[in-house]
Amino acid sequence: MRERFERYVRHIRRPGEERYAWAGCAVVALGLALVSDLGPHRVWGAVAATGYAAAAVLACGARSRPVARLVSVAGAVVVPLVSLVAAGLGQLELTVVERSGQSLLTTGSPYATDPAAVADFNPYLPGMALFGVLPGDARWWMGGVFVAALAAAGLGRARLFACPLVALPLAVGGIDLPLVGLMCLGIVLAGRGRSGRAGLVLGAAAALKWTAWPALPVALALIAVRRGGRPALRYAAVALSTATAAVLPFALADPVGFYRNVIAFPLGLTDITSPAASPLPGHLLAAYVPGGRVIALALLAVSALLIAVSLVVRPPGRTRTAAARLALGLGLATALMPATRFGYLIYPLVLGALAFRGPQHGRTPVTPVAPFAEKTLA
Repeated sequence: MRERFERYVRHIRRPGEERYAWAGCAVVALGLALVSDLGPHRVWGAVAATGYAAAAVLACGARSRPVARLVSVAGAVVVPLVSLVAAGLGQLELTVVERSGQSLLTTGSPYATDPAAVADFNPYLPGMALFGVLPGDARWWMGGVFVAALAAAGLGRARLFACPLVALPLAVGGIDLPLVGLMCLGIVLAGRGRSGRAGLVLGAAAALKWTAWPALPVALALIAVRRGGRPALRYAAVALSTATAAVLPFALADPVGFYRNVIAFPLGLTDITSPAASPLPGHLLAAYVPGGRVIALALLAVSALLIAVSLVVRPPGRTRTAAARLALGLGLATALMPATRFGYLIYPLVLGALAFRGPQHGRTPVTPVAPFAEKTLA
């Protein structure tokens, strides 16, 4: 299946097909500008549609394809980002991060003990507040971590950055960008057998948001197959100690605020519900089916269990396989969570790009381990 997908990707890289791809992106951006009720999204859609349209025209010739990709990045990322930062416009999540950073500096905690409105909640782990502490607009830092991590992982491609699902959060303030970038880099380092560095990177990602935690067992399985038990234990120790050192002090200092913001609010256990309500299966079940929230959570738990079982029965032996497994798990989670949004699709998109177009570490075992492990290489 992957071979057929890669042939298709190579096929659409021809000048004619790439022209249609940029034209499709222009239609998507223009549609968002017309239907969205969020000001930053409308601004991005209007500006990005122009950039994509120009890229579609330039992509008609083989020699102008590189220029078309640069134009798409400039029109869909750089120009709207600079415009929105200058105008002080961004997503609500951006305001939450910046306010939590200021709260961390003034009170020592990034959480409000008694949040009274949606904007008062900070559903992210304490590490995310660091982006609000750093000077300037947090978008520069979050986008910078994302781009640098993907470049280090060998995935710094203009087409990926210009994709609407990536370009939009880069411009309006995507909280998930640094997470998925660090997850890709951590998986690549795990595939290279650098267990300590992989643990440090994925531990840092796990200190930002719960979404990064599924990457921890995937990388553990990859290292165990590729390198054996001792490097796997070293990775686990570094990853867990990094995440614990960043999260536990704040959870102990303000357990009530931590629970209400980081656990109760994302799970819908507070009087104020999350605004994440894109019409994906989990939300539709919770909204329109009696007992649908329980059904959605049960399906989510079953999918997580199946992914966990697959890591034991058939652990990934290559970087690409590990990325594909993680993309599948997060894709299912995005579809089945009761409180979800289309923006979460950036996880399976970027990890899927790593699975199909990333480095091919692990075609053969670097260090032979037990015979049963060699048979399980995927």
